[in-house]
Amino acid sequence: MKIIDLFAGCGGFSLGFEKAKFNTVFALEIDEWASQTFKHNHPDVKLFTKDIRKIKNINNLIPVKQIDGIIGGPPCQGFSLSGDRDQKDPRNSLFMDFSRFVKTLKPKFFVMENVPGILSMKTGNNESVVQIIKKQFHKIGYKVYIQKLNAAFYGVPQLRERIFFFGIRNDFPMNPDYLIPKKIFNKDNFYSINDAISDLPLINAGEGNTKQNYLKKPKNEYQKKMRRNNKFIFNHIAMKHTQRLVDRFKVIKIGQSLANVPKKHMQRKRGDVSKISGKIYGQNNMRPNPKNPSPTIAASFQSNFIHPKLNRNFTAREAARLQSFPDNYIFYGKRTTMSWEKNLSQYQQIGNAVAPLLAFEIAKSIKKYFKNIKKIKDDENSYKIIEQYDLFS
Repeated sequence: MKIIDLFAGCGGFSLGFEKAKFNTVFALEIDEWASQTFKHNHPDVKLFTKDIRKIKNINNLIPVKQIDGIIGGPPCQGFSLSGDRDQKDPRNSLFMDFSRFVKTLKPKFFVMENVPGILSMKTGNNESVVQIIKKQFHKIGYKVYIQKLNAAFYGVPQLRERIFFFGIRNDFPMNPDYLIPKKIFNKDNFYSINDAISDLPLINAGEGNTKQNYLKKPKNEYQKKMRRNNKFIFNHIAMKHTQRLVDRFKVIKIGQSLANVPKKHMQRKRGDVSKISGKIYGQNNMRPNPKNPSPTIAASFQSNFIHPKLNRNFTAREAARLQSFPDNYIFYGKRTTMSWEKNLSQYQQIGNAVAPLLAFEIAKSIKKYFKNIKKIKDDENSYKIIEQYDLFS
């Protein structure tokens, strides 16, 4: 089955689908560094690095006549260029460009990913954002089912909840009992942080090289899966920290964060280290329990978490392991960026991605769904538009 990947980022969504033998024939991503990462790891995909809003003739871009599916995760922020339009209204947002591709190419299915916060989002007129999205897809000929999925249930060593909009074209039945991937892990047998990264070299702040040898043998099935017979480790370079920051990390115990440090180790004001900033965020500099799955790896994870055993942040490779990217997946661009720099750093690319192993399970389920489509009956109650939104969890 042939798919295209919109808002492709560094390629986690495509990677999972390709692992399930889907063929990504086209990808679109606005960020240059994320595009470099995608292109290196998906060299056969036609990739456009362009603003989706500036693309007019969609059919001329796609290298094949028939597309089976569209995947992607458009940002949920609205935008408006004129008048009194509601900037929080998804009808003014990048979601509409995702919808425009679906309407033009008429694939059999689409999968659109977003953050859990979208469930509670309202427009300025107090309309439910998810209902607006569902109505838009209904209007262009698709049945939509919305599902919250936690990546930890699908072999990812991370408690990462995301919302997925599953769309099926109206000439096919929609039945979530067959469409949504079944959990393969339960709360008692998740992969942990230790399971994910304990075989990687233990490097201190400022240490590491672009390319390194493995120093240990893999300790479990997850590590074997991540290595994929790879001979080297990439992107495993630890951030350089000031001594003041290292001293702070030393007093943070498992389960603690910046909120638990003594006064002398508290956050200082930018530009004046003699004064305490007063800003304390419970997840900043948090040292997670290595026996548990990681908390959600977000785009800002370099300031969110510190290594369970070492006095530094996670490296890009450690975060990639926690997101289920294999070790032969190489990330490009700067490791981190300042707030005024426009391109996505390696850390941001990893944190923004759809976890590949979760994408793989979604892709397998979709493939099986269409293989058995003649046996599946439509479940109208699962996708009809209702005023009171219910989450099917």
